[in-house]
Amino acid sequence: MQSANDNQKIHVRVLFFGAARDIVGLEELDFSLTSPASAADAKEQILTSYPDLRRFGNSLLFAVNQEYAEPDRQIRDGDDLAVFPPVSGGSESATEAQRRGDEQPKDNDAWRADVSSASFSAKDFFELTTAPIDVGAVARRVVLPECGATVTLDGYAREWTGGRRTLYLIYEAYEPMALREMKRLGEQAHERFDIAHIGIVHRTGRLEIGETSVVISVSAPHRRAAFEACEWAIRELKRTVPIWKKEVFEDGEVWVEGEGSRS
Repeated sequence: MQSANDNQKIHVRVLFFGAARDIVGLEELDFSLTSPASAADAKEQILTSYPDLRRFGNSLLFAVNQEYAEPDRQIRDGDDLAVFPPVSGGSESATEAQRRGDEQPKDNDAWRADVSSASFSAKDFFELTTAPIDVGAVARRVVLPECGATVTLDGYAREWTGGRRTLYLIYEAYEPMALREMKRLGEQAHERFDIAHIGIVHRTGRLEIGETSVVISVSAPHRRAAFEACEWAIRELKRTVPIWKKEVFEDGEVWVEGEGSRS
C-alpha cells in the first residue's frame, strides 16, 4: 500500500566540486526527485541527467548534508547533496611532507585571517584558511607541560610531479564537510593513539611553489605515539576529507584524484 507521500516531488540542492563541477559546468543546482528516494536513487538520477559524470565509475563520491551517505539513506525535501570525485590524495607520502618553517611569515597571527574553524581553542583545532600558514605557530598551539614530544608535518607545494613542472596549485574544499571530517579524524586519533592534542590547518586557494598547504601537529607524552598519529592523520586526511588539488603545469592543468576508497 502506498503512503500519501509516495510519488511526490521533493526538492534538493546539488553541489558539485573539483573535476565533477568542471564536467557539469555548474557549482550547484536545484534538483527534483520522486519520493521516496534513497541516496542511491538520487545519485542515479543525477548521473542520468549528467552522464559524463559516469567516467568516474564507482569512485564518484556522494554526501548528504555534509556526511558521506550510505546507498540506502533516505533523501528528504530541502537536503543538500554533494557530488565529487575522490579527494586529492595524490602521490605525496607522509615522509615526503618534510618539516620546515624558515620561510614562513614573521607575523605569527597573520595567517589567522580568513580562517574557518571546527574548533578553536588551546587544545585540539581543525581549520581551513586562505592565508599563508605559520608552521611554527601551529606547532606551539599543541605544546603542553605534560607532553614530552610534538611532531609537526608540513606539506607544501613541490615544483616537479612525474617529470612535469608545476607552476602553482589550487586547493578547493567543501568547507563545512571538510571541517567536520577533520574534527572526526581528530577524535579517531585520540582513540587510536596515546596523544594529548592534535591540530590540523589546511590552506585553500592558490598556492605558489614552496608554500605550505597543510600542517598537522600532534603532542604526546612520548614521541612514538606523536609520530604514528601524525602519519596516520595525513594519510586519512588525503583519503576522506573533501579537499581537492588542481596542479597547473606549463602545458596544462589537472585535478589530482585519489583512489576513491573509504573502506
